[in-house]
Amino acid sequence: MEKHQLAYQEINLVTNHIGREDLLEILSLTEGGTVDIISKRSQAYERLNIDFESIKLNDLVELIEMNPTILRRPLIIDNKRLQVGYNDDEIRKFLPRKMRKIQIEAATERLYQFDLEEQFQEG
Repeated sequence: MEKHQLAYQEINLVTNHIGREDLLEILSLTEGGTVDIISKRSQAYERLNIDFESIKLNDLVELIEMNPTILRRPLIIDNKRLQVGYNDDEIRKFLPRKMRKIQIEAATERLYQFDLEEQFQEG
């Protein structure tokens, strides 16, 4: 985010309470539901031993509010997108379209130059 000069606000979910509305918003942005945001490697997940496939939504939200470390991190959110975990390529979706286009054009130019250099060395 800093590399691309994108404004963001970092919120520590352990020290700052995450509210019901925020959790519902996060869940609404997932593609796979709870599977996308729950960290199966967290101590809370192992300790709680919950069947997340059958838990009711209200119970799930309450469970996460009481055990925020069960969430995968980082959670990167804007008005219409959610990125769970750190993946440099996936984070690019938060860049403005114009900036992504410029980066693609620059990468294409580098590939073209590389190809020319290889052809020159072979010939």
